[in-house]
Amino acid sequence: MMDPLEKLGKVGDLQRGFTSGTSAQAAVKGAAIMAVTGVSVEYVEVTLPNGEDIEIPLTDLNAGPGWGSCCVVKRSGDDPDVTDGHRFCATVRVTDEEGVTLKGGVGVGKVTKQGLPVQPGEWAINPTPRRMMERDLSCLVPEGKGLEAMIWVPDGEELAKKTWNPRLGIEGGISIIGTTGVVEPKSTAAWEASIDLYVKVAAKEAGDGPMYLPLGYIGERLLSERYSIDLGKTVKTGDKVGYTLERCRAEGIKKALVVGHIGKLSKVAAGIFDTNYRSGDGRLETIAAWAGACGASAETVREILDLKLAEAAVAILQREGLDEALYHLARRSGERMADLLDQKMEIGVILTDLAGNVLSVWPEGLLEEERWKKFTS
Repeated sequence: MMDPLEKLGKVGDLQRGFTSGTSAQAAVKGAAIMAVTGVSVEYVEVTLPNGEDIEIPLTDLNAGPGWGSCCVVKRSGDDPDVTDGHRFCATVRVTDEEGVTLKGGVGVGKVTKQGLPVQPGEWAINPTPRRMMERDLSCLVPEGKGLEAMIWVPDGEELAKKTWNPRLGIEGGISIIGTTGVVEPKSTAAWEASIDLYVKVAAKEAGDGPMYLPLGYIGERLLSERYSIDLGKTVKTGDKVGYTLERCRAEGIKKALVVGHIGKLSKVAAGIFDTNYRSGDGRLETIAAWAGACGASAETVREILDLKLAEAAVAILQREGLDEALYHLARRSGERMADLLDQKMEIGVILTDLAGNVLSVWPEGLLEEERWKKFTS
């Protein structure tokens, strides 16, 4: 078995790791194999959401007639993470009811508030890792039977107190998350060094055209899948929005299309160009201010200010017919970025929600055929 971290590689001198979602996925697959075959397995190969295959060792193996249980020790690489070195476990049982079911157990949180990718009342297992686990279970389910999987994290409730989960309304444990399955180390120096490299390469690919700057995986997927943009022309900024833009300017880029979630772009609209929470917030205050400027009642403004997540504000703005506020958030973030660059780059903005739906764009009409052609040529 190849060490999974060796397979995942490094960013500069910093080691990549694997997410809680990948840890749970491997535990579920291992437990399912034991439940179905009765044979103990010491490691499993899993396909990550990004398409990469890695082998992950299993611990705490237990099995009996029609059930299996095992754990995976999460390895975060060189990324600071409270869950690093802790066990993510799964118990899988063969059932008479056909199909597969997935639920949480001890140490896995439950969602209590709107605005997350998971609805209130559901286990805090995000859509991507859930999809990967359900796919693996479906490949192993015996004919005419079903599989029931329960994920549990022995010290998850204590770990959750060291995360943002309590503030986000996730109670009782941690979340099972991971968009790509890979933990990217976030040392400032290493991240900026990787941005430097990616900008140089993408600038050559872009030529006289624009640079495409998704702030995260949501924007990256939108550009690739909906607009058929070659990912070789993109640079994912992460939290380093301002730094990436300045590197683009240094490489002679004249246009940039920035694609991001309302939570990050509302910070940019407030003049915050490093969107890590340690650098400041003001998301909901910014959204509430534009809602008020566009005619929201004082009650609606207070409702937005009482939220924990920018995503939840989208539903309120749409309920109140305040799409204009979304446009002004996109516009203001674009203007802030252009000002940062001393007006030496043309900026376009696509504002999205967590599902990748386009909420607004700037300049107005950016996605209309003629304007899009002009911007991307």
